[in-house]
Amino acid sequence: MTAETIFEYFPNLSENQKEQFEKLEELYKDWNQKINVVSRKDIDELYLRHVLHSLGIAKFISFKDGSKILDVGTGGGFPGIPLAILFPEVHFTLVDSIGKKIKVVDEVIEGLQLSNVKTINARVEEIPGQFDFIVSRAVAAMPTFVHWVKGKIKKESAHSIRNGILYLKGGDLLDELKDYKTAEVYQLTDFFKEDFFETKKMVYLPLKFKG
Repeated sequence: MTAETIFEYFPNLSENQKEQFEKLEELYKDWNQKINVVSRKDIDELYLRHVLHSLGIAKFISFKDGSKILDVGTGGGFPGIPLAILFPEVHFTLVDSIGKKIKVVDEVIEGLQLSNVKTINARVEEIPGQFDFIVSRAVAAMPTFVHWVKGKIKKESAHSIRNGILYLKGGDLLDELKDYKTAEVYQLTDFFKEDFFETKKMVYLPLKFKG
């Protein structure tokens, strides 16, 4: 898969956004040789397994200009960086406790000249401030994740849905979501036709976690 597939799914990109998406592969391949943040198999499938997967969130919600998004356990910058390209007027904070991963993310941000992203090398519990939405890709089971981000979500919602967590995950989620009556689970195959997404889901957990 190339960046062209991204353009098909998101046809209203500016030329600058298209250039940024096209640059991603070269930047990640270059930096991944120095500091391994993406597996070798995945780096060859970057646009499918990382970029398009991250953008599943954008098929569910269009973040409003000026809103604040926290990406927890961003790793190599996913889902934060693809979302930051797509929403240039939205403020993204990318957090990871592993310094070498944040170094790669910083270099990619600089290479793309993304001005709407900041990174923090810390555990999420140490991060100050509140956010409209918290995004992540399967860094922990949902009860653990909810515990980590407690108090980090703004109470006042500016979007048509309540502020909360947007979580990309695969597999059987019944057990870990059983205590969250308000959780909504979306199949990414509803948004993307590629076989890779058959087991992939997005969980939306609004601020009031208990139903």
